[in-house]
Amino acid sequence: MRKRTSGLIAALAIGADLSVKNWVETSLPFQEPVPVMPFLSWFRTWNEGIAFSFLSFLNDWVLVAITVLIIVFVLWLWRETPKSRWLSQTGFALVFGGAIGNLVDRVFLGHVVDFIMVHTQTWSFAIFNLADSFITIGAACIVLDEVLYIYKSRKTT
Repeated sequence: MRKRTSGLIAALAIGADLSVKNWVETSLPFQEPVPVMPFLSWFRTWNEGIAFSFLSFLNDWVLVAITVLIIVFVLWLWRETPKSRWLSQTGFALVFGGAIGNLVDRVFLGHVVDFIMVHTQTWSFAIFNLADSFITIGAACIVLDEVLYIYKSRKTT
């Protein structure tokens, strides 16, 4: 995969995430469910920690520093991954894009905007955002690529 293509994927992820979060912040009521489907609602809330509100007791700038360190590590892994591994390249672009989207929230708002609630009548998953989805899908792409790479390596030996 060309650098330009994976860079475009990352840029699109960042743009989509920040645009949707802007719509959420300006259009949805705070902490009131807006039903979309029987199992899906929009629910604007703020995450003051990292993933599932983990570390929410830490200062915002400590969370920013942790996020920046993670982004630098992801960039290093992305750079070290051969361009021929297109699935991993796509995954790293999505992880990077999602992480930057959440970092922008943290720096400028002091929290991350979350709004997607998957639920039933008796159960609800953690509320998340588009950036979190990009990070999850990207990580799955990277893991899948690693599994396929190992499988191909074993098959050729």
